Amino acid sequence: MSQNDILALLPLILVVVLAMAVIVVDMIVPGRDQLISALAVTGLAAIMVVVAVCGPLPAGIGLLPGAGHQVFPDAVGAGVYVRDQMTTFLDLLFVFIALLSALFAVDYLKPRGLPMAEFTATLLFAISGAMLLAGARDLLILFLGLELLVLPGYMLAGYAKRDGLSTEGAVKYFLLGSFSSAILLFGLALVLGYTGSTRVAGVAGVLADVAAGSTTLAPGLAMGLALLTTGVAFKIAAVPFHYWTPDAYQGSPTPVTGYLSVGPKIAAFALILRLFVEALAPLKADWVGAVIILAAVTMTLGNLVAIGQDNIKRMLGYSSIAHTGYMLVGLAAFAGAPAGSVAEQQGLEALFFYVAVYAFMNLGAFACVSALQRRPGVTSQIGSFAGLGRRAPLLGVAMTLFLLSLIGIPPTAGFFGKAYVILAAVNTGGWVAALAVLMTLNAAAAAFYYLRVVVYMYMREAPDPAQGVPLGLFTRAGLIISAVATALSLFVLTPFIDIVRGAAQALL
Repeated sequence: MSQNDILALLPLILVVVLAMAVIVVDMIVPGRDQLISALAVTGLAAIMVVVAVCGPLPAGIGLLPGAGHQVFPDAVGAGVYVRDQMTTFLDLLFVFIALLSALFAVDYLKPRGLPMAEFTATLLFAISGAMLLAGARDLLILFLGLELLVLPGYMLAGYAKRDGLSTEGAVKYFLLGSFSSAILLFGLALVLGYTGSTRVAGVAGVLADVAAGSTTLAPGLAMGLALLTTGVAFKIAAVPFHYWTPDAYQGSPTPVTGYLSVGPKIAAFALILRLFVEALAPLKADWVGAVIILAAVTMTLGNLVAIGQDNIKRMLGYSSIAHTGYMLVGLAAFAGAPAGSVAEQQGLEALFFYVAVYAFMNLGAFACVSALQRRPGVTSQIGSFAGLGRRAPLLGVAMTLFLLSLIGIPPTAGFFGKAYVILAAVNTGGWVAALAVLMTLNAAAAAFYYLRVVVYMYMREAPDPAQGVPLGLFTRAGLIISAVATALSLFVLTPFIDIVRGAAQALL
């Protein structure tokens, strides 16, 4: 292996090493949850620095070349793994998600007697799968990365094994996740059989001939594409493949729910980008209609069902389905735009921008729920939030900020994310522009159930006015980081957009 090969794989290797280090430390000094959390947070912060140093990032930042580096290339230079600006952007995001999840978990798990070390190690192995997905350029590596991501997720969903709801949610997640993986694998097998290559570049070359009319689209290949679409729709919880989401979210320990709402979803979009944007881009005119329908139905149904929820975790679960629809609008903007156009790149930029701001605000919202449930016995019903603004002013302000950002109220990060997606859809035109109108209406409808929580926090009397909500050091640090990222997005908008633009250009 060359030096650049090592640099390209180093962040992924370090995450796996950190997971094993957590296990070893827990074997030596068991039961030291604070130590495990400190080790995980310190290690993840160091890995973020390593990712940035390895690069590549805009303005020539990083040791690797700006065009990226292919690992284990074949005769024509197509590697099975690439570290480009998209990989770097997603790796930074995945490591940041793991860091926040580790910060939020300790104060929830410890009072319930749930071991922190096993949670942290399982989380890190899942993140390594997400990082593998971000850079994979081979169908087999994509599938392996996906399984490395979802298998630890099944275990995390059932982490509170003595809780019936947790077990039920984990079983549903496992069964439907296994079915979707099988469907995706059948699709990959058909694509491999009809294109004769597992490399993303090889598949794209064969499909380019189909798009140019040199060859016809075989029925088996069309079936493979349909199976791929169905498989990834399950992974991102797009309607009508969303049924596992509410039960898995409600039953899982709240820090796990926060992670499941962002980590696997964003990793599944990384899979979509590598498959649909790189491999299947020549046929995007054939699959853009399916994406438009999925986006419209997903955002609308997610918001409508969320309105009737009294459990905050189920409400945020259906809300996350709606946000999946918003992300799909960015993908539709890419697919509906002419090849090589500015609108095509804007669609990808909007998608990248939105997944990042969604991670900050949604993790923050679940962290507030987790902090409120620090004392065992506190439910996630909306009534538990009554009077929270007076009982825990800082927690109430943080939750309000995250909810306003999820609505899209300026000048929060959620506003800029929605604006970016809507502008990209409008610039694409056609039916995609109609999605922009529908997205605006859905954002307005979502304000009802988000602001309902704020009403309970500030306009309802608490069941026990004297009952405060103590915040641990790790939870407090995580909330501050999430709140700053959500509230101060205006001041870091330009450099962040540069990174997003570089990630989008790496795909085109």
